[in-house]
Amino acid sequence: MRNGLRTAVLGAVLVLATACGSAGAPVDPAPAGDVAPPQPANVGGADNAGGGGTADTSCNPLASLRPINGTSITSGSTMAKIKENGKLIAGVDQTTFLFGFRNPTSGQLEGFDIDMVNEIAKAIFGSAEGRVQFRAIPSKLREEVLEKKQVDIVVRTYSITCSRLKKVGFSTAYYKAGQRILVESGSNVTQLSDLGGRRVCATKTSTSLTKIAADPSKPVPVSVDNWSDCLVMLQQKQVEAVSTDDVILAGMLAQDPTLKIVGDRFSEENYGIGVPKENEDMVRYVNAVLENVRGGAWQASYARWVGNKLEGGTPPPAQYK
Repeated sequence: MRNGLRTAVLGAVLVLATACGSAGAPVDPAPAGDVAPPQPANVGGADNAGGGGTADTSCNPLASLRPINGTSITSGSTMAKIKENGKLIAGVDQTTFLFGFRNPTSGQLEGFDIDMVNEIAKAIFGSAEGRVQFRAIPSKLREEVLEKKQVDIVVRTYSITCSRLKKVGFSTAYYKAGQRILVESGSNVTQLSDLGGRRVCATKTSTSLTKIAADPSKPVPVSVDNWSDCLVMLQQKQVEAVSTDDVILAGMLAQDPTLKIVGDRFSEENYGIGVPKENEDMVRYVNAVLENVRGGAWQASYARWVGNKLEGGTPPPAQYK
């Protein structure tokens, strides 16, 4: 009986083993070499262009409101309310190396734009330490957070245009950049017209995306939330190029020296500090701070972040209405 039982059990195991293996050797349904790298979230196209409003020439976008009381704070002013609240709320970037990025070691936000925020906080509170509440926002939300007064200022490589001035207030220009092109080091591209029919990345509602979409050579615009997404897509060969302001491209190049910046500037981008449109006193105050910053703090910040990566090194002069 025992031998018979053992034989029956072994037979059952053999049947099960045979049944499990009847499908044959396992087959990999998607070999690793055939798997496309995942795209960043929220990738779009030319439908996200136009927000920058570069075609609107109805004003002199660089003419801002003249400072009146310097950096003194009067009772009842926007700055007095900020001081009473104890925090300056600033919309910034945390993904653009050199201008607004999170230091992976310290976890702190750093860069040229962050320095400008800290200078404004220093003027209001006497020190920026613990006085800034940073809110990281994508470029497409810059106007929205100002219109809804969710922030006091936006300092985020924010080009001043007549179209944007209809929605928000701007300081005088504190930095002048220009649009160029970033490609792989082996690319033969030298200008935007070489990219006709090819995928070129920029952030949503940026002036850069608008220029790509409007170029007669008809590049294929690819729009993303953040500039770091463009860098990833270029590295993964999901786009042929990234086109935006040279200082943003310089930050990408510093992270990946296998790339190169090509061509001359084909635009002029003047960065201003965005303020809710009704807060004209804040615009005047920020302009007073920038007058002081141009006297030394600007040069120190430029030398730290940009100096050895791009030509230039002088702040644009203030223009007033």
